Amino acid sequence: MTLRLINSLGFIINRTNTRMKNNLLHHFKDYDVTPEQWAVLNCLWDQEGVSPKELAELTSKDQPTTVRMLSKLEKKGFITRQVNPDDNRAYFIYLTSEGKELKDKLFPLALKAYEKAINGIDKKQIEEVKIVLNKIFNNLE
Repeated sequence: MTLRLINSLGFIINRTNTRMKNNLLHHFKDYDVTPEQWAVLNCLWDQEGVSPKELAELTSKDQPTTVRMLSKLEKKGFITRQVNPDDNRAYFIYLTSEGKELKDKLFPLALKAYEKAINGIDKKQIEEVKIVLNKIFNNLE
């Protein structure tokens, strides 16, 4: 059996991921937020006061990448860092008022991007794809 790149599951997943990220980036262009930054903000909208390490784990990014992303979000005025009272070397991440306000602006845009991506696909098929992709992810632990 010959595995052709164009039919490779990894290639198809990567190609789809790239197109979905570009679609989301296009929808967020007026707010200067990348899909990766969106993932961090999304985590913080659920729970603030988390460490960079926790955010890295939640977003499946490595710590150096997460720290760089946090620096960019801080420069944009969306987050703030506060020293951990139990450990002066560590800090927790909190949203600024601007970061909190972004939620109501970005969520409708993200939903619009998502709806474009799943147009014409049955909800049951979407759930099946999620199950399969999560099984693949877990198999590779």
